[in-house]
Amino acid sequence: MLRTGIATVYVSDMDRAVRFYTELLGLRLVRRVGNEWAEVDAGGGFAIGLHPHHGNPHTPPPGARGSISIGFEVNEPLDEVVATLKSRGVRFHGPIVNDDPVRLAFFGDPDGNALYLCETKQH
Repeated sequence: MLRTGIATVYVSDMDRAVRFYTELLGLRLVRRVGNEWAEVDAGGGFAIGLHPHHGNPHTPPPGARGSISIGFEVNEPLDEVVATLKSRGVRFHGPIVNDDPVRLAFFGDPDGNALYLCETKQH
């Protein structure tokens, strides 16, 4: 059901963040989508996603509490995974979000830490 994970870090400057994680920390850049997303390989199947804040009122500003969330890529249809987790008592925050090329479902752990599921659309 869950395939792998990624920690998303909200950043204020994408170029600076990519340089920090790749040049300073020595992690490998896996992909970059302009200034909207960058993903670095942290080893052992763990990835870090860098995402700009853009002043979005629905996301925490960089460095603030909650500015890092943990995402899980799914290897089954997202709707099915959400239904399974709901049947186990997981509470989701709103409906599934279509954010081409991904679909996202947001929830939290018992302490309120931000978690999400991600399904990449196949084109």
